[in-house]
Amino acid sequence: MKVLFIGGTGNISTSVSRLAVERGIDLYLLNRGKRSSPIPGTRSIIADITKPEEISAVLQDHSWDVVVNWIAFIEEDIRRDFGLFNGKTKQYIFISSASAYQKPLAHPVVTESTPLKNPYWQYSRNKIACEELLYHYYRNDHFPITVVRPSHTYDRIIPVPIGGGQEYTTVDRIKKGGKIIVHGDGTTLWTLTHSEDFAKAFVGLIGHRQAIGHSFHITSDEVLTWNQIHHIIADAVGCEANIVHIPADLLAAYDGNLIGELTGDKSSSVIFDNSKIKKFVPGFTATIPFSQGIKRTLDWFHQDPARQIINEETNAWIDKVINSYEKISF
Repeated sequence: MKVLFIGGTGNISTSVSRLAVERGIDLYLLNRGKRSSPIPGTRSIIADITKPEEISAVLQDHSWDVVVNWIAFIEEDIRRDFGLFNGKTKQYIFISSASAYQKPLAHPVVTESTPLKNPYWQYSRNKIACEELLYHYYRNDHFPITVVRPSHTYDRIIPVPIGGGQEYTTVDRIKKGGKIIVHGDGTTLWTLTHSEDFAKAFVGLIGHRQAIGHSFHITSDEVLTWNQIHHIIADAVGCEANIVHIPADLLAAYDGNLIGELTGDKSSSVIFDNSKIKKFVPGFTATIPFSQGIKRTLDWFHQDPARQIINEETNAWIDKVINSYEKISF
C-alpha cells in the first residue's frame, strides 16, 4: 500500500509513521526537510506544500492508496489538497481536532455525533470549516475522505496548558518546589492519549474502505482530573506538586490567548466514547496509562538538556499571576 503523509514527523505523527512502516506500508513523507532525523523505512519527498507550482511538479507522476495531511488547518489547505489529490488517491485522511466538539458540552460523554461548535477558539472553528468543506467534496465530488479528531495526544510534549507543551517550565518549577497553576479547582475530567496508542487505531484506518465518509475520535479510556494529571507528573520526577488553583476565566483575562485553550477546550469535563473506532479497528485498546506515558516523555526530555526549555517569560508570567491572585484572595 502506497501512502503519503504530509508532515509525519510531529508529536503525534511520528509514532504513526513508525508503526505504519512496521506494518509494511510503503510510506512517503512530504515535508520541507527541516527535521534532522528521518524515520527509518520511510521515503522522503522534499517540497513545500504551501507552494502550488512546486508541489504539483513533485507529485505529478504519483498516485496514492492513501494521503494523510497532518498539517491542514484552514479551508484553503483543503481546497489545495482537493486540487492535488482528487482522482489521485483512494482515501484522504484529514486530521481535525476533538476541540471542535460542542463547547460548552450539553452532555459530558462525547461521541462522533456530538455537535461541532466552539465559539471560543478560532483554531477549532477553522477545523470545523475544513470538515464541512471536505464533506461537501465527499457528497458532491465523491472525494474519499476520512476525518480523525485527536484529543490531547502526547509523546514529546508536557501535556499541561500552562508552562508545558514543548516547554519544560512547569516540570522545572515542580522539581524546584515552586508554585504551579492549575486552572479552575482542578476537578474537571480530562483524557490524555499517548501517541503510540493513538497510532494503533490510526494505522487501522489507513486503507480501510468502510471508513470512507466517516469521522472518528481516537483517545484513551483513562479519565483523570487536572489535579491528578499534575500530581502524576510530580510523582514521575519524585516531587510534590505545589498547586495554586486559579479560575480559567481569570487566567484568560491575564492572557487572552488562553481563552481558546482553556474556555474552548480544557476547562470542560470530557469523557470520550470510543466504541466507533473499536468497531472499525477490532482489538484496538489504549494500553499506556498516563503514569507510564509521562515517564517516557520525561525520559525523552532528560536525554538531551537542550530539550529542557525553561521559558523565563513563562516563569515571570506564572509568578506575576500567582502573586496577583493570592493578593486578592486573602
